[in-house]
Amino acid sequence: MIKPNFQAMNQKELQQYILEHREDQEAFYMYVDKLHAEGNWIDMPPIQSDQDLENYPEFIKHIRRSSKSRDNMV
Repeated sequence: MIKPNFQAMNQKELQQYILEHREDQEAFYMYVDKLHAEGNWIDMPPIQSDQDLENYPEFIKHIRRSSKSRDNMV
């Protein structure tokens, strides 16, 4: 079996591949490396309650944008 070129895949393509080939550790590690390199997450300490989310408006905006883009894909 010839493995695909993981370097050439974008994050979404690689995610889809690892969901279909869960036993492929090389692909998984490449995906994690790609996530780390792109760094498109928001760091925040653990919250203690739902009200704590009010202290992170940028996180709420990010979640809303992400869910809207997913809704538009369907």
